[in-house]
Amino acid sequence: MLTSLLSFIVVIAICVIIHESGHYMTAVLNGIQVHEFAFGMGPALWQKEKNGTLWSVRVLPVGGFVRLAGMGEEKEGEKVRPGGSFQEKGPWKRFAVLFSGSLANILLAILLTALLLWGYGVIDMTSTKVGDVLGGYPAEKAGIRTGDAIIAVDDVAVETWIEMSREIRGKTGESPVRIRVKRGEDVFEVTTVLAVDPELGYPLFGIQPARVTYGPVGALLNSAGYIWNFSLEIIRGIYTWITGTAKVDITGPVGIASMAGAAARSGFWTFVSFLAMINLHLGILNLFPFPALDGGRLIMVVFEILFRRRVPEKWEQYIHLIGFVLLIALLLAVTWKDVMRLLSVNGG
Repeated sequence: MLTSLLSFIVVIAICVIIHESGHYMTAVLNGIQVHEFAFGMGPALWQKEKNGTLWSVRVLPVGGFVRLAGMGEEKEGEKVRPGGSFQEKGPWKRFAVLFSGSLANILLAILLTALLLWGYGVIDMTSTKVGDVLGGYPAEKAGIRTGDAIIAVDDVAVETWIEMSREIRGKTGESPVRIRVKRGEDVFEVTTVLAVDPELGYPLFGIQPARVTYGPVGALLNSAGYIWNFSLEIIRGIYTWITGTAKVDITGPVGIASMAGAAARSGFWTFVSFLAMINLHLGILNLFPFPALDGGRLIMVVFEILFRRRVPEKWEQYIHLIGFVLLIALLLAVTWKDVMRLLSVNGG
């Protein structure tokens, strides 16, 4: 429980601070006055003013915000320097400020994934090189070793792990199967009867793929590709959830805390992977064109760019208020579902 709570706070702190830092730095670069940079919600536990900005840590370690001059009403005693208001800036500068929070999260996801590929590696599905031999399975009994490569299954040549798995799973698990193996420069063949896994329902040879690591440049380039593919999957997930074409499991703060704890207990690299995915989800979901999200505000700016007229500020405030209320309602519903799920699991 404590591990989950602490892990959740660390994950949320990193995600929020990176996101709001993106907004903050872009606002400063564009000459926009920043009244406050806050981590958390509720009453302030700590605050300090520096360079005209109030820096604060709030009592509830969920969320955070950067309060810009011109976005909402100014507090009593706050003065806005000439040209320092968000609303005074052109549409492209406002677009950059709104977009930069999600961009910061996505960039962090790329960097964390690159670190993972460089320091820990990823399962290599592009070859048939054996990374591990499972005890008690036919591969161990046949003398297969780590580093061997499977090059054929019953005379069917295989070059990737997916091709090899498909051939093995297509067998009955009753008749002998010939596996051709390459070890260094030697090629030999073993004959074995595959073991049918009672839970999975298909035959297994008992080997796992090798793990490949990259140099710094290769890790960064491959990381961008991984993040691009993951992003497409997230967008597809959002689409299927909205259209109802497939069941999508939505997780709230309680569920995320549980997963963060599980990732932390699994080790450093699992936690890095989890942190990367949470940042990616946060970055993409915040760009979703829904009122109160950055994406909803971006739509207003795009409207202005296309039609050369701004949505009246009063209307925009009402639209975002409605969106905020709906988001809170969704958050409460998802949190309730998470709590019920955990109670159900713990109750047996």
